[in-house]
Amino acid sequence: MKLLEGKVAVVTGAARGIGKAIALQFAKEGANVAFTDLAIDENGKATEAEIA
Repeated sequence: MKLLEGKVAVVTGAARGIGKAIALQFAKEGANVAFTDLAIDENGKATEAEIA
């Protein structure tokens, strides 16, 4: 069992930088990740694809 399996994480500022790294690590640890950013542009769509 992974550390965050069955948990939900909401990450703000996850399109790039530290927020992105946190969102990706949470997903790797088994969390269902919901994220937002001020501007969901190509960076946000790329993060979404990496998490999925």
